[in-house]
Amino acid sequence: MIDLHTHSNASDGTDTPTELVKNAHAAGITTLAITDHDTTSGWREAISALPTGMNLVLGSEISCQTEDGISVHMLGLLFDESNQALREELAKTRENRVTRMGRMVARLNEAGIEITLEEVLAQLSDGATLGRPHLADALIARGTMKTRDEVFTALLHNKSKYYVSHYSPTPVNAIKLIKSAGGVAVIAHAYASHRGRIITAEMFSDLVNAGLDGIEVDHRDHSETERASLLRIAYEYDLAITGASDYHGNGKLNQLGENSTRPEQWEKLEARADQRRVVRI
Repeated sequence: MIDLHTHSNASDGTDTPTELVKNAHAAGITTLAITDHDTTSGWREAISALPTGMNLVLGSEISCQTEDGISVHMLGLLFDESNQALREELAKTRENRVTRMGRMVARLNEAGIEITLEEVLAQLSDGATLGRPHLADALIARGTMKTRDEVFTALLHNKSKYYVSHYSPTPVNAIKLIKSAGGVAVIAHAYASHRGRIITAEMFSDLVNAGLDGIEVDHRDHSETERASLLRIAYEYDLAITGASDYHGNGKLNQLGENSTRPEQWEKLEARADQRRVVRI
């Protein structure tokens, strides 16, 4: 079973990279991608925890924003971590997440919801990428609400008045950075409309021209109609078709392997990287 989209506590998951790998192995995952938001900081630990015979795909879920403000997430897989341009862009995005969080905290405070930036930062593990789930965890720790889902539904969804976007590259630039680092680019949950505004089918032309390699079709946030539409686009442009859990540990309902990628589609995707970088012990 192949799961190409998961998170550890190097970003907004609740499992350590070690726990993520062990839980995936127990769930029958044979090829696992670790794709924390805008960071590669969990890679080394995940590699050290890898059991014999399991394949580890190193990657990152890169936050992007179109020129008209639509949030897009791009999975970069199998890229060279030492590529300076990509490293600098990820660092810039992470730095801007802190400024953005301060503005979100201020908006909540103005509405009478007590929380501090220090409380939010206390929810991070060392070196983790800051995100809205950490704000949710801080509110839960205060007793304001009980679960991340409850906090996101009430306060932190993309259409909320408390939501603030942060600096991020355009999807086209993110793809170009991933490709220049020798990796492959897969757009994640592109039609998950309940998260906010989504890209249109017409926008895929520019992404493909930039080097897009695949589309995450099978994701719990896609309806059957949305999956069918994305499949048509994948066939039209000869893109790899992936499915994944978008697992976050206890942070979301998503379960490892609930959606997976067919072996032939993974082979097609991996072949587009400039060299083989799958880790196997």
